[in-house]
Amino acid sequence: MNYRALGRTGISISEIGFGAWGIGGRTSGETSYGDTDDRTSLAALTRARDSGITFFDTSAAYGNGHSEELIGAAFRASRDKVVLATKAGYDSWDRPPDFSPEAIVASTERSLRRLQTDYVDLLMLHNPPPAVLRSGGVRKAFIKLLDSGKIRAWGASTKSPGEALAALQASCIPVIQANFNMMDMRALTGGLLEAATRQGAGFIARTPLCFGFLAGTIRHDTRFPPGDHRLGWSQVQLGNWIDGARDLLEAVGATPGMAGAQAALRFCLSFPAVSSTIPGILTPDEADQDAAASALGPLPRQALDAILEINRSRQFFAEAAKAS
Repeated sequence: MNYRALGRTGISISEIGFGAWGIGGRTSGETSYGDTDDRTSLAALTRARDSGITFFDTSAAYGNGHSEELIGAAFRASRDKVVLATKAGYDSWDRPPDFSPEAIVASTERSLRRLQTDYVDLLMLHNPPPAVLRSGGVRKAFIKLLDSGKIRAWGASTKSPGEALAALQASCIPVIQANFNMMDMRALTGGLLEAATRQGAGFIARTPLCFGFLAGTIRHDTRFPPGDHRLGWSQVQLGNWIDGARDLLEAVGATPGMAGAQAALRFCLSFPAVSSTIPGILTPDEADQDAAASALGPLPRQALDAILEINRSRQFFAEAAKAS
């Protein structure tokens, strides 16, 4: 496993992280990846750590706190071996967010209890409106948490790359998270990666597998389980991603499955602005597969050129991103 600086925070993290939305389990509506088994989730967390993954990204909203509980259980005896990031603002997907300074501090306290730790390495606001990041009260809440040692760094996980760029332009934010993958190039084409580099901000690339489609194993006849957020996308969008993944993987010479997933991760790692990319991991096998992508290194220049050329002639992202 290779490690990268998280911007100017002084924190080093694994370049392949662990996206912990899925292990939270099924939540109200189509806001998860369906039902999960806690024993499998705990085994996946342990395997990821043993495979060199140190960066674990979660949120108070993932499983209504259950994702944090699992991470706390997995690492209570090895807290110093992992870098934990969580998010405040949403406690669940079926209630409105609260970005007030008081709510941010209270949410952090609840997260610390679930994570069984006295500090988190990175606290991000979860899909905050741009005005929130300019709020003096929110800044004071972060300063209070930093001064008390309850967080080491702060940032924002934004709803879109465009909002991430606006956040960087409006405030000196040290860490930003947004979507970036072979079918969602907005972070690159919109100038977000360039802005993050210029400002010395850490950039966490979310959805590197485009919700699993870039592994190349989802077909037109695939049926998603109850509660799976992908049930909420239109058939046009799903078909666009299925066909797009096939063409992109073919262009880089990767077969569906492990090779496809690793090619998608290596694409993200081809950009130095990326501090870490966080595939959603549900099983020990996925942890092994994703961690192994680091040793393979960035994609060759020829493969990157092929991906960029396909994206110049096709629009893969036709709908607005859902919360994650």
